[in-house]
Amino acid sequence: MITVAVLALEGAIGLELAGACQVFASAGRYDVRVCGSPGTTLMAHDRPILRAEAPYPLEEALAAHTLIVPAAFEPSDEVVELVREAHRRGVRIASICTGAFVLAAAGVLDGRRAATHWAHADELARRYPEVEVVVDALYLDDGDVLTSAGITAGLDLCLHLVRRDHGSAVAAAVARRLVMAPHRDGGQAQFVVAPVVAGNDSLEPVMRWMRDHLAEPLTLTTIAAQAAVSPRTLSRQFRAQTGTTPLQWLIRQRLARAQELLETTTLPIGRIATECGFTTPLLLRQHFTRTFATTPTNYRRSFG
Repeated sequence: MITVAVLALEGAIGLELAGACQVFASAGRYDVRVCGSPGTTLMAHDRPILRAEAPYPLEEALAAHTLIVPAAFEPSDEVVELVREAHRRGVRIASICTGAFVLAAAGVLDGRRAATHWAHADELARRYPEVEVVVDALYLDDGDVLTSAGITAGLDLCLHLVRRDHGSAVAAAVARRLVMAPHRDGGQAQFVVAPVVAGNDSLEPVMRWMRDHLAEPLTLTTIAAQAAVSPRTLSRQFRAQTGTTPLQWLIRQRLARAQELLETTTLPIGRIATECGFTTPLLLRQHFTRTFATTPTNYRRSFG
């Protein structure tokens, strides 16, 4: 059981705190502990919604394997020092939204890339010039320190940690239980300017078709033909509705399928490459290593 401490900070967003707890608790493989001072006020946007009594004191977080820091624009000296000490002890630390300000104040983000909510990115960069603030990212994984954008991006980050710890099958089961997307890339845009789509303008039918034909040599032209639009129109619609290109989205689906086969079957790597639409095992290995920082063989050894 991995111990996860979630800080109940004064003024924290209630959904961020509860959402993080729910993701890890739903995995069934974490000891989740909410740590804070007595009588913490939780917020919904800029309004107080309830007062919470954390069952564990703040200092209990120092004994955790992973520390989750929800939004806190103006952290107390006590909290800043706690995060600084946790980092010294080798605790894995992840922030949600303006929780990045706590990590930055503790010096944890010095010389690192960091994400926060887009509305506060400029302020984070102004206050802490030694931090490289990345505006257009849902979350960033720097090994022992992770940062994320707003509320739902924080859930994506927590699910990413479950996937990192226990594999994609466990993460997918958590996502199904919580009725959330099983995976959103950290580098995906925080928000996409897109109209509400309906009828023939929705990409869902062609995306479903792409998932059903991963093993085939799909090109932009064949995908556009299936969608009954020109390649240029398809690319424009994909960018507007998903924030990425058709072929980039396709590669991510193929890699997700490769993860599933590596975890649940004993198929040779070459067969998995073919099943997922990669023309050679080398191509699978290149994409897999670039995305997950490990090889298919090592991934199977960890999660198979």
